[in-house]
Amino acid sequence: MQSTLLEQLQADRAAKRPVVLATFLKTGEQRLLYLVGKQGLKDLDPRIGEAARAALLEDKPRTVETEHGPLFLNVFNPPLRLILVGAVHIAQALVPMARLTGYEVAVIDPRSAFGNAERFPGVALSNDWPDEAMAALKPDLRTAVVTLTHDPKVDDPALQAALKSDAFYIGALGSKKTHAARIERLTAAGFGPDDFARINGPVGLSIGAKSPAEIAISILAQMTQALRQQKSAQEA
Repeated sequence: MQSTLLEQLQADRAAKRPVVLATFLKTGEQRLLYLVGKQGLKDLDPRIGEAARAALLEDKPRTVETEHGPLFLNVFNPPLRLILVGAVHIAQALVPMARLTGYEVAVIDPRSAFGNAERFPGVALSNDWPDEAMAALKPDLRTAVVTLTHDPKVDDPALQAALKSDAFYIGALGSKKTHAARIERLTAAGFGPDDFARINGPVGLSIGAKSPAEIAISILAQMTQALRQQKSAQEA
C-alpha cells in the first residue's frame, strides 16, 4: 500500500469515517471509497459504489467482478453510534442495552437537570441545543438517532439534522397524533414524503411495551432490524 494511502486510511479511522479500501486484484491498484460526497467513485462503474455501500452496511468485505477484473472491497467501519435526544427514563434504560450491543452512546439534552452525569454516569453528554450538538456529532451510516422529549423545540432540530444525514435509523417518541403534528411541522420546514418515510414514529416495534425498559427494548429491536435488514429492504 502506498504510504499516502495508508496515512489517509489511518486518518479516516482516527476520525471515525466509514471507508472502503478497494483493491484491483489483477493490478494491485488501490483507492479509498467514501459513500459521502462520492469521493473515490469517479470513473468507476456505479455498481461498485452500490457494492461498497452494501459492504459498509453489512460490515462485511466482499469481492466484485468488474471490467478490470476482480475488485476486493475491504471495510473499515467506525463503531456503531446511538444519539439520544432527551435524557428521560427511557434513555436511562436504553443506554446500557445499546452499549451491550456495541453502540457508542451520546445523550443530548439542553436541560442540565436531566442531562447530567448523576443520571447518566460515564455517558457522553451534551447540554447544547440539538442543532449544535448534532452538527458536532455528525451522524453517518453507522449512526442511529432517537428523539425522546416530546418537546418540538428539542426534538425537531435533531430530526431535521438527522434527516439531512446518512443515519441508518431515525426514531421519534410519541403517539400517532403527536407524529402527525410533527410531520406538519417538518413539511413547513421543507421536508417531504421520502424524508418522513425514514422516521420511525411512534418509535419502536409494536410489542405492547409499557414501561421505560420495555419501550427501550422495542426501540433497540427496531434499530437492529433497520441495521441488519437494510440490504434486503433495498432489494425488495
